[in-house]
Amino acid sequence: MDHPRVLVVEDDKDVGELLREALSRWGYDVTLAANGREAVRLISHQIFDAALVDIWMPEMDGLQVLDEVKRHDPALEVVMMTGNPMVETAVQALKSGAYDYLIKPLNLDELQHLMQQVLEKRFLSREVHSLRSRLADHLAVKDLVGGSPGMTRVKEVIATVADSDSPVLIEGESGTGKELVAAAIHRQSGRAKGPFVPVNCSAIPADLMESEFFGHVRGAFSGAVADALGLFRSAHGGTLFLDEVAELSPALQAKLLRVLQEKEIRPVGSTKTHAVSVRMIAATNKNLETVVQAGTFRQDLFYRLNVVRIVVPPLRERKGDIPALITYFLRRFNERFRRDVKGIAPDATAALTAYDFPGNVRELENLLERAYALGARDEIERANLPELAAKPDAPVVAVNEPIPTLDQAERDLIARALARFLNDKEQAARALGLTVRTLYRRIKKFGLI
Repeated sequence: MDHPRVLVVEDDKDVGELLREALSRWGYDVTLAANGREAVRLISHQIFDAALVDIWMPEMDGLQVLDEVKRHDPALEVVMMTGNPMVETAVQALKSGAYDYLIKPLNLDELQHLMQQVLEKRFLSREVHSLRSRLADHLAVKDLVGGSPGMTRVKEVIATVADSDSPVLIEGESGTGKELVAAAIHRQSGRAKGPFVPVNCSAIPADLMESEFFGHVRGAFSGAVADALGLFRSAHGGTLFLDEVAELSPALQAKLLRVLQEKEIRPVGSTKTHAVSVRMIAATNKNLETVVQAGTFRQDLFYRLNVVRIVVPPLRERKGDIPALITYFLRRFNERFRRDVKGIAPDATAALTAYDFPGNVRELENLLERAYALGARDEIERANLPELAAKPDAPVVAVNEPIPTLDQAERDLIARALARFLNDKEQAARALGLTVRTLYRRIKKFGLI
């Protein structure tokens, strides 16, 4: 990137222009925001490398801006500025994720040095992530993106149960990020230094499952030309993640239950058992209780796995997270495709927010990746999303489709208004014929924050 992009949030025009002049002279691409609301609007569809934010501003102060920035783009480094230094405020800013704070009147030499530190950290993080990507570590950078009520609850449960070593059952639709949840539990647990071994149970042929899970000795069957550890011993000291666990055969379910009870495995063709210390995390896109009732999954194994249950919400129930997810994927694809896409156009954001994403986060990732593959460079526009370009903002309801409830219709209308006005609550409230206070109550009620 030739010119690192810096957002300056300052309500004093003279100070803002001084900062623009100094930062531009040092080689930065500077964008000014005169207040907190404008700053939030800008970060909703542009990517910045750093931000300078004044703490004391009317209506929306710097600490509120900091919270919004970190909710939308946790990777963005923020330096706070204040002309009225108070220890409590500085501590709160640092606890909320600020990189540092400066006291006005600003010392430009100090500012220049601090900005160099901020950008060095930012670009070092980028290089680390790029290296991890080349090593195929797709679970690096951040555990989970999004600050919606649903994702906040998931993160709270993860933090609570990570160190317990109890089995965890993760339920959610395909593409919601169940493996990311499992990886987050592993990284926050006492087993973080051990291996994290994911396995898709539906991808293993039935006749190879036992060998894959428990290993085998040479000569155990035709083609077994050498000993194999198996997944359990490969995960010893760490976490074994069983994705699509409902697809396990009845025979393997019985063996898996025995391993959970006895903490040991026996490779195929061997008379020797091996003790294993493995935390078990299972996931399914089905309701496992329903599968148990249908008789295709053992009830006793279900009880063993369902010590802690986490339900990952689908993307259509956490649309407020879409802008943050877009920013996360743009950063990733900029590195992968060696591009400098600066953001996403408002009409593209509105189209993505209005879409229901049956494929969830994975579908959003694929749509944005396709936009890069089709040549998006400066900014992703609605035309770069051909699957959505021809779609109307409001879906047409067929005669035989169920009519949404008033709450569902109201939630969808408010979400569309917020997307259209880039989360500007005053404009959205005006368009909807509501007071801002009433709109905030509705936003809280429907979990759109």
